[in-house]
Amino acid sequence: MPTTAPQTTDELYRALQENDRRPYGRTRTVTAEELVDAAEQFAEPLPLVRALLELQEAYTYGAEPRKSPVVFARLLTLFDEQPDIFDERLRHMLFWRFKWVAHALRQLPEIPLSSLRQWLTEMRDRYEKAGLGLQPYYGQAYQLAAHVGEDTTPAYELWAARTRTLLSDCEACETCERALYHLTAGDDERALRTWEPVLTGKESCQEEPARSVSYALLPLLRTGRADRARELHLAGYRGCRRNPSMAQEVGRHLEFCALTGNEARGLELLSENRNLFDEVDSPLDLLGFLTGVEVLLQRVEHLGHGELAAPGYAGRTWTVAGLRAEVRGRADDLAARFDARNGTTAHADRRRARLDRAPLLDALELTLRTRSLDDVAPAAAPVAAPVSATAGRAAATVPGELRELILHARKSEEQGHPDAPACWGRLRTLVAARDYTHPDDPAVGPLVQLRADLLADEANRAGEKDEFAEATDLYEEAAGLYDDAGLPGHAAVARGSALLASAEIPARGDDGAEATAAALTAAHASMVRLHEETPGLAPYQEARLLRLRATALGLRLQASRSEEHVAPVFAEADLLHAFATRHDVVGQISGALLLRASTHAISGDLPAAVTEIDALLDRLRAHGPAWHLPRTLGLRGRLQLGLRDAQAAHTDLSEGLRLAAEWPADTVDTSRLHGDLAEACMHLGRPDEALRHLTRSAEMELRRGSRTEAFCTYSNAAQLSLDLGRVEDCIALLDSLLAEPDVTTGELDDRLVAQLRLTRARALHAGDDLKAATAEFLALAAESAGWDDDPGSHAVIAAETAVLLGESGEFGRAREAAEQALAAHALEPRYEQLSNCLRELARLQGQQQGPDGLAGALAFLADAGRVAEEARAAGYEARGRSLDTALAYEHGRVNAYTGEYEDALTSLEKTLALLGEPGADQDHAAEWAECVRLAAVVEGLYLERPAPALTRLDAAVSRLTPLGHTDETEALVSLAARLRDEE
Repeated sequence: MPTTAPQTTDELYRALQENDRRPYGRTRTVTAEELVDAAEQFAEPLPLVRALLELQEAYTYGAEPRKSPVVFARLLTLFDEQPDIFDERLRHMLFWRFKWVAHALRQLPEIPLSSLRQWLTEMRDRYEKAGLGLQPYYGQAYQLAAHVGEDTTPAYELWAARTRTLLSDCEACETCERALYHLTAGDDERALRTWEPVLTGKESCQEEPARSVSYALLPLLRTGRADRARELHLAGYRGCRRNPSMAQEVGRHLEFCALTGNEARGLELLSENRNLFDEVDSPLDLLGFLTGVEVLLQRVEHLGHGELAAPGYAGRTWTVAGLRAEVRGRADDLAARFDARNGTTAHADRRRARLDRAPLLDALELTLRTRSLDDVAPAAAPVAAPVSATAGRAAATVPGELRELILHARKSEEQGHPDAPACWGRLRTLVAARDYTHPDDPAVGPLVQLRADLLADEANRAGEKDEFAEATDLYEEAAGLYDDAGLPGHAAVARGSALLASAEIPARGDDGAEATAAALTAAHASMVRLHEETPGLAPYQEARLLRLRATALGLRLQASRSEEHVAPVFAEADLLHAFATRHDVVGQISGALLLRASTHAISGDLPAAVTEIDALLDRLRAHGPAWHLPRTLGLRGRLQLGLRDAQAAHTDLSEGLRLAAEWPADTVDTSRLHGDLAEACMHLGRPDEALRHLTRSAEMELRRGSRTEAFCTYSNAAQLSLDLGRVEDCIALLDSLLAEPDVTTGELDDRLVAQLRLTRARALHAGDDLKAATAEFLALAAESAGWDDDPGSHAVIAAETAVLLGESGEFGRAREAAEQALAAHALEPRYEQLSNCLRELARLQGQQQGPDGLAGALAFLADAGRVAEEARAAGYEARGRSLDTALAYEHGRVNAYTGEYEDALTSLEKTLALLGEPGADQDHAAEWAECVRLAAVVEGLYLERPAPALTRLDAAVSRLTPLGHTDETEALVSLAARLRDEE
């Protein structure tokens, strides 16, 4: 909004132009209202006309239909009183907006039907008097008939059979209306054929294709085109989200989610569009939105999740069931008001048809982040894995009788059996209840022992999440309770676990690895003393202490990578193996052998590690424990990756994942298996499969509470999807992640969030949404300017921002962003990125502005030249062609764009010299051939010297053909033919 009211008409027009660049919404609307007030101070009426036109547009696309007709009435009065001030353009805008008023009146149930018909009569009379074709009038008459629920065939034929005029709705909007006519008639196929030009992007406007897409989703499903529906949902939803003027479209996307098994995504999108409950002023749009919301909520409640939290009207919290009841009441009332106005039951009937529609698919994977309703349950839900995570898995055995439950939990813990976590989880719930009564049974032991057991399990889970300080405290507390219960063996195991967890707390500083190794050495020595000083240990407890000792030394080797630390690990592992074999502690026999294999791997002897793993796998298959097989196969898969046998790795990891499904969800780290499978798939050239495994790995990490790791994995998945050209998948994934509560509240690491936003901005750019991409890049550039510890990243972000500004033609702002990038580059060089940015800016300015842009383009190239000199001095080598070669080529292009053809040819010949003659390398040959082609274009066409250009081309073809670069010669042969024809 302007800080002060415009004092001259020039200032007013500048303010109107500035406001026109704003997105539709309250800010633009309020500013437009203020500019109308300002325009009324001027004596001449033209400024007021222009301000009123801007205001009506703001009301129309800002979903405020009640105000649009009022503004138009003022415009019409001005036109009637002073028609001469309306030039051809303003006159066209005025008559165009008769349709806007007709549309606005249809949206308001308080406007009598007679008034709607009267307005159409006014429109017809005005058009006839002005000598304008009536096709737009008949279009509005048809839309009114469709709205009311009358027989639309006569009105449709009167409209569709007429020739379009300059005042007809755009091709895209009329295409949508024709398709909706066929859709209402029940002809999905014909509707989709009609829609095709819009759905493929050949026709578009302010509202299209987003409007057509929202209507086409269900017909696409009904005709078996689910993949196309998925694709259009992702792209179309992005075009209408959070937009009050497209609330009906949002409602149809919610309905689509509800009918394809994507209820969780539907709730996620509803949360993103919560503003629409309060910001939609159009009753008709609100009715469409609320009906879509109700379809979704009805489905969620039908699936038994009525008590889930739901985003709804501001001022209170809602459950799905509560919000559904509220929405149903409001939507029923709106439908009744429209039907009362229209004298039909059309809106109630249409609403009922949507609500009665059965799901069209049980499950359609819409996004890379497939989630169930259990996944969107409140964070305070039980820690146990959600149903979706355990679907298809064997359930843990959890006895119902308390005494048996306690004994089974302890036995499972001794064996390391997968039932243990579920049993402890159930016991934790029971013990926390006010009416809990502990069994009076010597076999069960006192309550203090059970509390110690639960603390030890909690500590174990904290350790699995790398929360080592918390784990240490919990183990120590558990040990104290075991002492109180008179169980020294249990206490010793808990204290040994505390020693290990404490040593694993990350050390800070440059000598972190050395400090960690020292801490683990000390922890091992303390464990040995603890072991020696604790009498009466049961075999499984002694084996646990031996395992802790061996693990401490294994972690020390992992931290130090010192050869002298290898032998002690083997010694402890062998000691554990011998003891476990003697006492038949099968889980620890497996643990000892796995530790030996890991030690071989860490020390660099991968073949020996595979040999050990193969022997262990044979033993596990023969003697168990079977639940160790998935983890062991996972290690073997990682070893095969190290040996560069991706196919063997894929086989092992896939088998591990299959076997993991036979056990409860927390038994095996399936996120690791999926992550390793993604790596194997990339090596095998199967990136789409890799993408699936990455997203599943991330979701598993989220379910385990490892949110930072999950977001890092998702970041990799987003980048891979972008690399694969799956732009909408990438954007949808990142939109979902960036809406997570710990992101919006700033709890997640800010640099990780910035990386997600950066990838999203790049995806928006790749998806041709230049405006949104530029806005995100500008925000990131401003934010990263404060990263004093990472100026290199700021250099890259500012450089990319500059390029996007250049694409938009804003070269002044592009220069400012480039200067920021250069300043950050001076602190932490990013030679190639900066050179690419500056050369691209030069190309864009030369191409867009021609000779007028030469000076600015050459300034960018001069900066790129200095970057190349710095890189040369630093010994930096670019990944592809050298920076000097790329710079010479860009000089050639820029000079060609700006008409400096001699300089262009000189630069291109320099480029060819730097490139050198082509050889077998195809990429190099392609670059060389393109440079030859451009040089020949400049020489033969622009400088009108065809003879040397033909000589150049023929020589190049003769050079490339024997080398097998036939594809590269096609453009050269074609250009040579053109030059000969012109001779």
